[in-house]
This record gives sequence, structure tokens and C-alpha cells, in this order.
Amino acid sequence: MISMSFTVSDDVVVIDWTNQFPCRFLTFMATQRELLQDALLLINAEEVQTFATDKRRKDHFNGRWLLQYALEVWGGIALDAVEVLRTELREPYLRYIQGVWKNQPLPSFSISHSDDHVFVALCESGYAIGIDAEPVGRTLSEGVFDLMSSGDELDVLRQQPSLALQYWTMKEAVQKSAGMGMHLNPRKIKIPIGKKVCKILIENLKIQLENIDFNDYFVSLAITERSIQLQTAEDDLLEATKMAMQYSEWTVGCATVRKNA
Repeated sequence: MISMSFTVSDDVVVIDWTNQFPCRFLTFMATQRELLQDALLLINAEEVQTFATDKRRKDHFNGRWLLQYALEVWGGIALDAVEVLRTELREPYLRYIQGVWKNQPLPSFSISHSDDHVFVALCESGYAIGIDAEPVGRTLSEGVFDLMSSGDELDVLRQQPSLALQYWTMKEAVQKSAGMGMHLNPRKIKIPIGKKVCKILIENLKIQLENIDFNDYFVSLAITERSIQLQTAEDDLLEATKMAMQYSEWTVGCATVRKNA
């Protein structure tokens, strides 16, 4: 049985999954709102300029606004000291702004948009998280079934098309938790038929997968033990200093170094 607790504040639903997963784990759900870029702290202006549509811009703003809200709930993080960067495969992650000189672990996060809602998941450093959500009543065209499934799974979807949306969200969540997005072929993600709670092995990662129907949305959550924070220039300098202290001859003295001290 899924164990969770939730609260509602500022029109944001906060769900605490910590008792269900091996680490601190929170998810957030909110209705999208009109937001100004200047009011957001975790926005990259150059990235925003690449968006071709107002919808893409609105989705992005709401995702970063809810992430900002989530980090405030998480606590202990100065929002003006962190930024959102992306890996080569476009996986977003938090990092301290260079020059801040902090090494407190930062949580991993994942964002999902669907219709007029936005979702954010946060979990402790050392784990990677994926979240995806779709309205319960939405259907998928049968034309995409063979793009997302194969073998017995594909046969099941053709016989029970109503399951397709659930498989879609589960596979999206897994792709995000693996840090690969669509670089991970969804047909390679084999989810036990009829299972809403399971553990699967993908790319040598053990991924825990949970699914719930919540507020008329089907929500999928995937988590795996994996670090996604990359080495920074400050990390390199600290490591070099540590190496120098270990392998260099350090002496203490005033004007001269005492012999045989």
C-alpha cells in the first residue's frame, strides 16, 4: 500500500513520499498561472529566448516557479546562490553559482507539465528522480503504440488501449530518472504488465517505480540511486589543494624553518 501524506498551501499540493522511498522525497502539484520572467530566480534568459511558442514559455516559467517554491519548502537553500544547468543529454540539475563556495548537497529534481498543471519532484542528493503526469481521461492514438512498446507489452496495449496512457507516463518517468530522456528508447523499458508499483533494471540502474491516480491525474514517479551533480571548477581547485596538502612537504615556521623540528 502506498504511504503518503499531503498538504495544500498557496494552491499548491505538497505530497510527502519519504516513508515510501529510501530517501527524503517530496512532490508538488499546482495550477499554472501567469508569471513574469523578472519574478523568477531560476531562469536562464538565453534559454528562454530559444522558445518558439508562448505555451513553451509559460510551461517553463511555471516549472521554475514551482521548483523555486519546492526548494523553499525543502529548506536550507539560498535560492540566489543556486542555478539550474543541464547535462549533455539535457537533464536539468541544481548547482551552486561559481563563487559562492558552498558544497552542501543539493536535491535532485524533475518537472512535468500537463494541460494547465505543473508538477515538481524533489529527492535527496545521491538519487535521481523522474516525474510525469497526464489527465486520467486522456487517450493516446494507437499509432504511437509501436513507438513506445514491443512484444507482449505491445499486444496488451492493442487489446487494452486504455492502459497506454499509464505506460506512457511510467516510461517518461523512467527516462527522466535515468537522465537520458528520449535518448533511452521507450521500447527498451520493460514494465511488468498490470503493475503500478515495481522495480525494474534499466542501463544498470535499479529504478523504483510508483504510480497513483491523484486529483484526476495519473502520476508516475521513478527514482534510482545515481548522482547527477557534475564537477565544477571550484571542486577541481579544492581537489587540487587537497592533493597538494597530501603530497607536498608542508613546514611551519617564522622567518626560518627549524631543522629537525
